[in-house]
Amino acid sequence: MTIEDQYPQNITLDDADIEVRIMTADDRNAVLEFARALPEEDLLFLRIDLTDPDVVDEWVANIESGHSTSLVAYDNEGLVGYASVHKTKARWTRKVGEIRVNVGGKYRSKGLGKFLTNRIFDLAREEGLKKLMGNMTTDQRSAQAAFRRLGFVPEAVLADYIEDRSGTPRDLLIMSYDIDGHSDQLTEPAKLG
Repeated sequence: MTIEDQYPQNITLDDADIEVRIMTADDRNAVLEFARALPEEDLLFLRIDLTDPDVVDEWVANIESGHSTSLVAYDNEGLVGYASVHKTKARWTRKVGEIRVNVGGKYRSKGLGKFLTNRIFDLAREEGLKKLMGNMTTDQRSAQAAFRRLGFVPEAVLADYIEDRSGTPRDLLIMSYDIDGHSDQLTEPAKLG
């Protein structure tokens, strides 16, 4: 069974029907609309500026070239979240992917992020990836906690490595996960030591 054969998938959250499917070029405008509706504090920490059409076009080009696999989630009003795994073009890191997940405020803490994360893990495994990376600023405490619950561990902190949208330098936290050990039985949060 191919990845495309597995989607779309439908789930119900808080009496809302949500369709999750593979992202294509047809989702470009919905991604822009989703990003432009995010609060400024969310935009501050996006790895890439999804409000910029050129950046979204580059994402779509990466999907079409096979360097990214992305899932999008829609309710009856539009795009409500996405999950992606991005692969580098460098041969020596071809088995490593970077995971990105974003859920709109309406569906946060309702299970959509967990669902999307589990599915992107499955797709990463099917694509033969061995390790997933998550990058975030050291101030993104809730993102760190979510990644820790999934089993990600801190790998490095790079001081003043990135700038947010306002030009303020931020420390970058790199977390990683060995995908061979992941299962989608995430009903209990992992205990932090």
